[in-house]
Amino acid sequence: MRIVVAPDKFKGSLTAIEAARAIAKGARGACPEAEIETIPMADGGEGIVDALVEATSGTYHSERVTGPLGTPITARFGMLGDGQTAVVEMAAASGLVLLKSEERNPLRASTRGTGELILAAIQAGARRLIVGIGGSATNDGGAGLAQALGYQLLNARGEHLEPGGGSLDELDRIDPSQRDPLLEGVEISVACDVDNPLCGPTGASAVYGPQKGADRSMVERLDRNLEHFAKVIERDLSVSIRDLPGSGAAGGLGGGLVAFASGRIERGIHLVIKAVGLEARLLGADLCLTGEGALDASSAFGKTAVGVGRLARSLNCPTIALAGSLGDGVAKVLDEGIDAYFSICNTPMSLQDAMSNGAELLEAVAEQAVRGFLAGRRSPS
Repeated sequence: MRIVVAPDKFKGSLTAIEAARAIAKGARGACPEAEIETIPMADGGEGIVDALVEATSGTYHSERVTGPLGTPITARFGMLGDGQTAVVEMAAASGLVLLKSEERNPLRASTRGTGELILAAIQAGARRLIVGIGGSATNDGGAGLAQALGYQLLNARGEHLEPGGGSLDELDRIDPSQRDPLLEGVEISVACDVDNPLCGPTGASAVYGPQKGADRSMVERLDRNLEHFAKVIERDLSVSIRDLPGSGAAGGLGGGLVAFASGRIERGIHLVIKAVGLEARLLGADLCLTGEGALDASSAFGKTAVGVGRLARSLNCPTIALAGSLGDGVAKVLDEGIDAYFSICNTPMSLQDAMSNGAELLEAVAEQAVRGFLAGRRSPS
């Protein structure tokens, strides 16, 4: 029997790598003779570097870059096993996790470090990049990234713009003449799992600004600034990003990568599935075990477990999903590739208990799920 284990992280409890190991251990308890392959997954947010490096036997690289508020930090990117594809998490260089709650300030926070990390990956030999853009501390539309890549963002006095989304209203023109030649011929895919446009009531500032420290007046200011930024980009670079689905992700970095790095916004789970060669690894498998922290109605719109399940179903491979919690409308996933789902919570317990004991609980439910699967395959005596 061959089992493919392909879960996402259980946020706050287990990384995708740890979850895969726990599930595999449980599956082995039910079927010691099984051939089990672990493939950590991600949907484009935090954890995508670890998942892809682990799944492809890649390598890690560290680089000194500019943090979200200008302080130098050490950030990491991954080179996949093919030696040609790099994976970068913007959160590693420009993420909210790098700031204390009292330091959050999207008027000042910059994506410069993400641009520096991208250039470092290209210098290391990457000809293709996957950029995960979840978890940002920024709302600058990728302005800092643009400056790191060599673009000159100038005010009416010919001065370079200050970092952050608060200065974008001063932008007078964009000079691309010094764009770094390293970018030539490099394919950049932007892993994104949201469709927010750059501006407006569902845009970067209104939807994500508050979690980055923006109050109502700041949200309005940031939205106006991004509106202005988009107009100058369209005039000077002939790229329209204002209403592009996904352009509002990561404080507008989604749109910035399209405008300044010729990036292509794609569903994160699709990029990861392709990068790890999941289709080939599912061919001929008897069972796929996937999972993530929560399953509910929203999971059916393309989160990791459903993305894995859809592919597995197309290959006639049964899929069982394991989750920390099961929310409203979870039955919708049964129409989207998942054949059965189970919660790791085997008795009433607090969220803290479930998260603290995630590995043990996940191992236990994986063993029972596989035992049930095996029982269903037995021929009547």
